[in-house]
Amino acid sequence: MRQIVLDTETTGLEPSQGHRIIEIGCVEIVDRRISNTRFQRYLNPEREIDAGAVEVHGITLEDLRDKPVFAEIATNFIEFVRGAELVIHNAPFDVGFINAEFDVLGAAWGSIEDYCTVFDTLKLARETHPGQRNSLDALCRRYEIDNTHREIHGALLDAELLAEVYLAMTGGQGALELETRSATHTRERNEFQRGVSGRELSVVVPRGEEKELHRRQLELIDGGSDGRCVWLSDRESDSG
Repeated sequence: MRQIVLDTETTGLEPSQGHRIIEIGCVEIVDRRISNTRFQRYLNPEREIDAGAVEVHGITLEDLRDKPVFAEIATNFIEFVRGAELVIHNAPFDVGFINAEFDVLGAAWGSIEDYCTVFDTLKLARETHPGQRNSLDALCRRYEIDNTHREIHGALLDAELLAEVYLAMTGGQGALELETRSATHTRERNEFQRGVSGRELSVVVPRGEEKELHRRQLELIDGGSDGRCVWLSDRESDSG
């Protein structure tokens, strides 16, 4: 299973007001393990950035003048996320901005949901921790994930933190390892059963000397247990 943890930084809060994406950060998870594969791009929004947004992420328009516009990275972005499950905190926000960028490119690009599925970790957090703060910072504290290096928001940094939060909220990598070991044990057991199925198992009959040694061992057990050796009783009753 391939998942992409995604976050964006933007020029403002409303794509309907012409605000644009200025950074996309993605972290890959494969079979519930964070891989070393990343996708991160800074983008020239070709418009001013709200002062309030700059306070959040610290990115100014001057920082982005030499960066590509979304149209230049759109194909690479789609190929990176195609067929995966996007894991996003407050998914409607980021999905709304991505789809607004596709709208600018034209109807033929469709929407992000045409390329992958979307999972909202904020919705999961609210269901798991009702009535509590469920921001990314709050979840990091709750699941003891170190975010002390996060002085300002950044799409890639936030995606990396969210990847750890998501795994913690959904059982962690340890749970996967237990499931894997259990599945391996089941598979080995089934293979053994298939191997012996239909085969006549050999029966080894003890020889006279072996039977005598076994009888003496049972008598020692019987003597040490005040005559309560059930195996010896069974043998005597069988021979009687």
